Amino acid sequence: MNVAGLSDLHSAFDRTDRDAAERLRRSRVLLVGMGGLGSPVAMSLATAGVGTLVCVDFDRVDLSNLQRQVIFRDADIGRWKVDAARDRLRAMAPGVNVEIVREAMTVKNAEALVRSVDLVIDGADNFATRYLVNDACVLVGRPNVFGSVARFDGQVAVFAAPGGPCYRCLHPEPPPEGLIPNCAEGGVLGVLPGVVGALQAVEAVKLLTGMGEPLVGRLLLYDALRMRIRDIVLPRDPECPVCGEAPTITELAATGSFCAMPADEMTIEAAELDAWRRTGVPHTLIDVREPSEFAEGAIDGARLVPLPRAVTEVPRMVGEGPVVVYCRSGMRSARAAAMLRERGIDARSLAGGIEAWRRGGYAGSESA
Repeated sequence: MNVAGLSDLHSAFDRTDRDAAERLRRSRVLLVGMGGLGSPVAMSLATAGVGTLVCVDFDRVDLSNLQRQVIFRDADIGRWKVDAARDRLRAMAPGVNVEIVREAMTVKNAEALVRSVDLVIDGADNFATRYLVNDACVLVGRPNVFGSVARFDGQVAVFAAPGGPCYRCLHPEPPPEGLIPNCAEGGVLGVLPGVVGALQAVEAVKLLTGMGEPLVGRLLLYDALRMRIRDIVLPRDPECPVCGEAPTITELAATGSFCAMPADEMTIEAAELDAWRRTGVPHTLIDVREPSEFAEGAIDGARLVPLPRAVTEVPRMVGEGPVVVYCRSGMRSARAAAMLRERGIDARSLAGGIEAWRRGGYAGSESA
């Protein structure tokens, strides 16, 4: 048990409410994504005295993550995020029980994961996972503490709580593919995920202990540039397809493309691609970055097809063997690989992108 965390929490309650701290100790929380939001939430909940954290993430730590994913250090680069997070959390709060799931959250595992916990923290960075988390929470009956960040703005809400709205009440369907960039593509103020993650942790503690008034039926908006915080009323939509009066979504299904969630068969490590190139394994190498990025350096033999054109142009370029797509850090290429695979093309995303390739010192990496 994290004695320090429980001691601090005890001081926040009246004597008649101290059993709330024990409820926190017995609780299980699922963290979907150990990135910019998941990192501060996990650290806050571990030191607050939450008994068990179930951490789900498929990715490895990259140098570009350190700017906003505060749980990781330089020494963690290349490690699985959930492994590095587990070690850091145990060092911070030796009594916390950390369970790790080293894979993406998918239709196959979502229901079981959500059913195994008391509360879910949504730290996803793509719409497909957000909708999957939401639908699973509604169908299983677990509250979903939602958070999102983009550039200088953040949002926090509690979805799927009894009587309250769900994420689909706010956004019934995802936006068109590629319309809204993720953090890696659109950028985000490095300290912003820490602020939003801390707010998510506050909501989680309130829900788990029964303290205060959670953000049920309200959407909190945080404007970092103007330092303004406001909330808007968000009622449950009686026509919502999953939590409405006559739901049409009664079982889990994929919504949109899991652009940031490549499974093992959808990725290729830099070392393996280097081996392919040295031994002559047939493949088509595609760079899905922008022309300005390509001009600053690319992998020898790569053909430039920016992400917005990949679906229409890459199929005409396919030769013998798989298609390998890459970008700067692996996010855009994961999206491209998912879209191409939906069209029957054997596509792989280079894990860690050209940054991982360069760190490995592999031959054939040009720089301007």
